[in-house]
Amino acid sequence: MTHIKQEQITAVILAGGQGSRMGGLDKGLIEWQGRPLIEHLLAALLPAHLGAILINANRNQTIYQRYGFPVVSDQIPDYQGPLAGLATAMQAVKTPYILTLPGDSFYLAPDFVARMLRALNTSQSDLVLAHDGEQLQPSYALVPVSLLPNLGAFLASGGRKLRAWYEQQSMATVDCSDIAIMFQNINTPAHYQALQEGRL
Repeated sequence: MTHIKQEQITAVILAGGQGSRMGGLDKGLIEWQGRPLIEHLLAALLPAHLGAILINANRNQTIYQRYGFPVVSDQIPDYQGPLAGLATAMQAVKTPYILTLPGDSFYLAPDFVARMLRALNTSQSDLVLAHDGEQLQPSYALVPVSLLPNLGAFLASGGRKLRAWYEQQSMATVDCSDIAIMFQNINTPAHYQALQEGRL
């Protein structure tokens, strides 16, 4: 049985996308309730007392660096998706595990980290994914850095989908159906507007 502690985990905020459905905006810097989304995530993560926090960003790195955490850019060029950010983060961190979070979300449940950690420590699986009650949420994952060679081979073969790679691994899932609001992220201008107006 695994016995991982919070201090052995680096939270990796995946903010390296093109924001194509948002007209090219950097979604991690979109304002929500008066603050950029990245600030909401950082504020929610600090009480979890994790080993470190890392931001994966391919644009506006100088802005992200102002928050005082390391910022890394994909080593694979041309916006190859979150797996590229995951691989880069796995090479940069000093902890044995990383917890991935999407940069376009605006809420993190206070006990989310504890749930993921408990699932890892009580299962025989290599990694843990969140489940919203209807489907997997592959952007919310607790992953061992030891899988980096496996991920590198997957990327080299042309694989780019988070879920496709995760499904090749031994994984456990965490029921997060009672906090499914956490998986509401900002996808399009219309979606953003609806969220602001409380219609979603």
